Amino acid sequence: MKELCFENCGFKVYDNSVNYYGASRVIMAKKDNEDYIIVIGESLGFEGEICALDGENAIIAKKTHNNAKLLRKLFPFTAPTRGLKKGVSIGTGDRLGLATDGHIAAVKKYPDVFPVFAQQSIRELNLTSRSYEDVLDATTFSVYKNGYKSGFGADGDHLKTVEEIQYALDCGFSLITLDLSEHIKSDISVGCADNLFKQYIDKEIPLAEGHSVYISEEDTVEASIIYGEALEYIEKIYNSFIIKNDVDFEISIDETATSTKPAHHYLIASYLVNNGIVFESLAPRFVGEFQKGIDYIGDIKEFEKQLITHQAIAKHFGYKLSVHSGSDKFSIFPIVAKHTDKKFHIKTAGTNWLEAVKLVAIKEPKFYRELHTFALSAFERARKYYVVTTNIDNIPVLDTLSDYELPKLFGNNDARQLLHITYGEILQAKDENGKHIYRDKFFDILKTHSATYAELLSAHIGKHLDMLLG
Repeated sequence: MKELCFENCGFKVYDNSVNYYGASRVIMAKKDNEDYIIVIGESLGFEGEICALDGENAIIAKKTHNNAKLLRKLFPFTAPTRGLKKGVSIGTGDRLGLATDGHIAAVKKYPDVFPVFAQQSIRELNLTSRSYEDVLDATTFSVYKNGYKSGFGADGDHLKTVEEIQYALDCGFSLITLDLSEHIKSDISVGCADNLFKQYIDKEIPLAEGHSVYISEEDTVEASIIYGEALEYIEKIYNSFIIKNDVDFEISIDETATSTKPAHHYLIASYLVNNGIVFESLAPRFVGEFQKGIDYIGDIKEFEKQLITHQAIAKHFGYKLSVHSGSDKFSIFPIVAKHTDKKFHIKTAGTNWLEAVKLVAIKEPKFYRELHTFALSAFERARKYYVVTTNIDNIPVLDTLSDYELPKLFGNNDARQLLHITYGEILQAKDENGKHIYRDKFFDILKTHSATYAELLSAHIGKHLDMLLG
């Protein structure tokens, strides 16, 4: 970055942010750990302070929602677009609104990968006190600042209700991930439904590349009971929203207690395709455990065996598999890459939070100790949102660790999960006067050390991509 002075006020300009709209120059610059839009020439409608620069009019504009909307209008590369049809796509997510710089640095090394930089669930919005407007605006500013013009997506992740879907669409999100967990039956012993799949009973269905899946009568009955209501809901959402909007559509059946049988997967896909429902990706519940923030837990060989069949089904019908809770699942990445023809979608999210907390451990160890201690006290409250097998007793006692040793905690699975799932508790904690206890200082540290945070993220997400595509 180079120095730029506005009436004796120093700004550091992001070199990749310089663009012209007509005769006006629109750039982004940093001052006192905050980013601004600077417009030299006509204001173009940006809201901000009027200044003078070398005899020209200029506007110094803050990162407001209206200014983000205007950026998306004037410079379409800052607006989300569809991209799941590309071979490999990755949802990086950004719980804090500060991670996209690092994500951009990582994906720039893989120009064939389509990134979904803006990705959050309603649950995450509630736990971080953010909105979908905040999520998309933060991505827009980062994309502009970094001069990233290769396209990105925005995912309304794990949406369940009509209201949530409408909200994401109103905000301009380009991908809707429909979470069907509330419409999937878990207990088939009390179920009763018409058999939707009688025509498939006792059939060996040929799939791509010589694979096949056998469908028994039991499979058809189970699928009808377990997924009948979910299939009706998919049709409702598709006809009410998806077909009317230019968006990618992902179907999520992964939020269940048991893994998705390949036979069930085939029956679900056949029903959807036969009823004219177009979707880009589907997330089954794979065998094994995909817990937050740590590697895959389970039988690798069985995962590979079932992945091959799931992939053959997806290829047969023309969509791609989606791997949810994909953060840090390094042991299965080579398997996913090998058996999907490098055509898949994978979602990461919370790992950018963990890298942020690691940054705090590196730069502000005293404050990290406060966060860690609070996380221990908040763990039982936070775990109701997640399925984890964390054993607090496996985490070293802080008093036994020097400041230098604190970052090593992020190599401990139990410590990772402790910090991973307590993000909402940490960010929302307030004192008796209603003032945030940790949030403001946490963000100040990230902004002060933004370059280091971007480096940590670039390396960590880069490791994901290296193993998935290398």
